Amino acid sequence: MNRIIRLPLALLVASAAFAVVVGFASGRAASKTQSPATNAAAALQNAFVTVYRKVSPSVVQIETSEGLGSGIVFDAEGNIVTNAHVVGSSKTFTVTTSTGKQLKGSLVGTFTADDLAVIKVNGNGLRPAAFANSSALRVGDLAMAVGNPLGLQSSVTQGIVSALGRQEPEGNGVVLQNAIQTSAAINPGNSGGALVNIHGNVIGIPTLAAADPQLGGAAAGIGFAIPSNTVKSIASQIVQHGHVVNSGRPYLGVKIGDTGNGVYVGDVSSGSPAAKAGVKVGDVIVAINGKSTPNSDALGTALAGYKPGQTVTVKLVHQNGGTSSVKVTLGEYPGTT
Repeated sequence: MNRIIRLPLALLVASAAFAVVVGFASGRAASKTQSPATNAAAALQNAFVTVYRKVSPSVVQIETSEGLGSGIVFDAEGNIVTNAHVVGSSKTFTVTTSTGKQLKGSLVGTFTADDLAVIKVNGNGLRPAAFANSSALRVGDLAMAVGNPLGLQSSVTQGIVSALGRQEPEGNGVVLQNAIQTSAAINPGNSGGALVNIHGNVIGIPTLAAADPQLGGAAAGIGFAIPSNTVKSIASQIVQHGHVVNSGRPYLGVKIGDTGNGVYVGDVSSGSPAAKAGVKVGDVIVAINGKSTPNSDALGTALAGYKPGQTVTVKLVHQNGGTSSVKVTLGEYPGTT
């Protein structure tokens, strides 16, 4: 249930398969000894099967009044982590396991800044997923996405880790920090599911699929996932406290809207970093440290490169048409329930 649709490992397998096909087509007798390429392809195939069998029992389908998404069993107590946009405004859910068992779930908490949420079910026999250290990922690592795209439960796609450390806007003011880019296909319904490595450990939660700006449809082979280290940190805080107490995200303290030529400040929270720096209601933020911010996504992307405690220069256009630049020491993004 991706918020938006913007949403080669295959070379080795294809080469091996081609060699086998050519051998049969030419009428050559099959050798009793498999070729190294065939052995490698068979080993890779078996690895994929093993990964799927390990991971699929930990991936569930989440149904709300607005649609379907995916989730990952986080612990043995029945906590399930998913995307905040999957749960939406719902407080209760129908959760379907990989065996088809249906359970009632309730919301524990959400953190919309990282598009993460935790729901809880009462049920025995759920298998928690194993989470990898996403900081150890390398571009080129194998990746498999397991979820429920288009309502097709327990579906799997494969690819590689295409890039690391992406700052990706979702189109609603939310910017994914340090996102994993993957070529594993991500479709509506994959959101909240599992992106796993060849060992069957979760490396991220698929959240976005890129869109082709020229064709207007999904861009094949470009998807983004929230890294597992972020997932573990945020989900653990929600489970323990019901909200996030240490987000690690920078905070200005303003409510904003797009003007088409900058970001309009509609409200400034009392005592916030922006208030302390002198930002006023009616100001328009047009740049952060010299980087243009024509809209809220651009502002979120610019801020995503900084941490709480760092100081940035914010360029403002005032209601009277004048401009100024103020120094803002970024705060800690507050947790939400």
